[in-house]
Amino acid sequence: QGLHYGARVISIEGNFDQALGIVRELSETHPVTLVNSVNPYRIDGQTTGAFEVVDQLGDAPDYLAIPVGNAGNITAYWRGFQTYQAAGLARKLPAMLGYQAAGAAPLVLGHSVSKPETIATAIRIGNPASGAAALAARDASGGEIAAVSDEEILQAYDWLAREEGIFCEPASATGLAGVLARARQKPFPAGSSVVCILTGNGLKDPETAISRVPGSVQPVPADARSIGRLLGL
Repeated sequence: QGLHYGARVISIEGNFDQALGIVRELSETHPVTLVNSVNPYRIDGQTTGAFEVVDQLGDAPDYLAIPVGNAGNITAYWRGFQTYQAAGLARKLPAMLGYQAAGAAPLVLGHSVSKPETIATAIRIGNPASGAAALAARDASGGEIAAVSDEEILQAYDWLAREEGIFCEPASATGLAGVLARARQKPFPAGSSVVCILTGNGLKDPETAISRVPGSVQPVPADARSIGRLLGL
């Protein structure tokens, strides 16, 4: 998509954390603007996601579940809920539930991960730039930041497509995977409202979708008899 828009795309031989370190250094020493999740304007913009949740529900939910990679989203949503409450537009604040992939869970482990590994590429981050703010949101809201396995993420990813008709990238399904895992361990109070934020479209990672349904495309001659036979008609 970026190429089609005319962007010059550079592939760095390293992981997200190394790339972020490089571009932060370049933005500090050269006339380059960094628009990654550490940019304060981006964080401010993402707070409007919390506004939309309240606008749709009429109040903040009891729980807000969201994937945590670089931790900008959970930071922004918590700020957004606080802003709406301060303006008298929300009566309560949600408990913030942030979920990381088990192979890339620095906030759960309490230390950075030098070689993060997970199928959920968007949160394959070992040293989140907004990690301190995410932990503050967890503590202030009475929430949690926990880890789920890649298998749990993929099960939630498949369920969303099959049951809800939502095609998201694996990282987006992490919030739902975390909610399901939490519900198995300690069920939510009856009547609780729980919102899961899906952060990216499935077309960001089509390879995973294809790998989940191998051999599903069946070639058939272009005639009604052959197609009818294949369909059992």
